[in-house]
Amino acid sequence: MRKTTGNERHVRAEIAAERRELASLFDGLSPAQWDAPSLCAGWRVREVVAHMSLGFRRSLPMTLLDIVKAGGSLHRMTDRRARADAAAYPPARLAAYIRDNAHHPWTPPVGGYTSALAHDVVHGLDVTVALGLDRAVPAERLRIPLGAVDTKSLRFFGADLTGVALHADDLDWSYGSGIPVRGAAQDLLLVAFGRKVPPGRLRGEGCERYLLR
Repeated sequence: MRKTTGNERHVRAEIAAERRELASLFDGLSPAQWDAPSLCAGWRVREVVAHMSLGFRRSLPMTLLDIVKAGGSLHRMTDRRARADAAAYPPARLAAYIRDNAHHPWTPPVGGYTSALAHDVVHGLDVTVALGLDRAVPAERLRIPLGAVDTKSLRFFGADLTGVALHADDLDWSYGSGIPVRGAAQDLLLVAFGRKVPPGRLRGEGCERYLLR
């Protein structure tokens, strides 16, 4: 059996902390906030949270069957599943799934625990940024998914950084080359994951294409 490394233990501890913090935040949302749009196109907050808990509730064989039913499309499967589960479970249950599975070992198909942390952090931001909530992801936690941004992840999430360099104001982090786009590191992480952010959160000549309209 492969031994768990110190880095893996650290990342898993950050995953657990992120899930517990987000679950407490979700518990405090109003019904209107649960039905409000998120930064994930076409998903309300409740679809995002339902999606975040998918890996805890459905086994790998069930997930593979869902993908087959979706014509082999992972994105189509996750969209269908999020909508179905958001309708099936009340908000309190969805939040509890996140809290009760803080230490669950689920990881995405690629990327291991670092990708699992990125999954939770980005989807948490999909909710908090869209709702205008003032939550800052701890800097040391944020550094982990930022450090995993590369050409493969950009392509997977449909993020076009052609001719643009992302520069964080609050962390020593940058990515890319070209016209500088500046902002808080967590907002730049959203850009790197294919999201658009509300106006006023980014600066630079090339930032317009990453802003919500």
